Amino acid sequence: MLKGNVPILATAFTEQGELDLASVERLVHFLLQQGVDGLALFGNASEGYALTQDEKQALFYCVKKQVGDLPLVAAAGGASSAVAIDEINRVQRWGADIAMVNPPAVVKPGPEGLYRFWRDISQACSIDIMIQDAPLMTGVTMPVTTLVRVCEDFPTIKYIKVEQPPTTLKISALKQALGDRVGLFGGLNAGFLFEELCRGITGTMPACEFPDVINTILHCWHQDRKAAQSHFYRYLPFLRYGVQPGIGVAIHKTVLHRAGIFSSDYVREPAKSLDEITRLELKELTDALPLAVLERQA
Repeated sequence: MLKGNVPILATAFTEQGELDLASVERLVHFLLQQGVDGLALFGNASEGYALTQDEKQALFYCVKKQVGDLPLVAAAGGASSAVAIDEINRVQRWGADIAMVNPPAVVKPGPEGLYRFWRDISQACSIDIMIQDAPLMTGVTMPVTTLVRVCEDFPTIKYIKVEQPPTTLKISALKQALGDRVGLFGGLNAGFLFEELCRGITGTMPACEFPDVINTILHCWHQDRKAAQSHFYRYLPFLRYGVQPGIGVAIHKTVLHRAGIFSSDYVREPAKSLDEITRLELKELTDALPLAVLERQA
């Protein structure tokens, strides 16, 4: 079962806005060196919403050839079950191990509509499913009772990525109802990672430029929980900084560009580039907090 540190892979572009697979290869190499437990593609931090199908396929194959048997999670979905099924089956053909799926967000379903959506997907798809519960992004709130019901009724739903604040309360409710039947993952750039570990998550899916920070927290959690808490609190300002709406993607890519992994920090609209004051703030923050990605060339 998937667990541990499964970062969302940032997508590299050239200064002209074209896919930069050489930079992606450098990023994957760095993450493998750090010892991650899986990789996720096409999520919000990947700018998956701004990629064409051809670009997604090229990106997936580029990553797949490097990682061997490392689990790959691919975001897939759509505004209807028919579109979502097509997307999910496509990433499975490419070689994804898990499909991370958001609920429909154009016409927002209620509890029964949500149930039918997950039912249709589960009946038509054989790949393991991770429900992404991210109402801040989709505008769709999925009640605990609905999530429990679909997990109990449809065995292909193996994971939930819980991103509805307060995540801790929802994780506790899901854990109490489902036990270990479903793997619960944290998100929101690991901004509540320590508290979510206390509530029973099996892993987290943050951005990809600080795998060393997440690995240390997870390692300490099993050895010395006070040490895990201390390390988490130390880096919390950085985790918080990277989750800002609109500019979070640019923050991740700016760090990767500064590290020499990405050839540019180009982001596609509607994501926003960083202004100079924000760049300075980010530099001061990362100067104060050691990151392996910035020390690799020191």
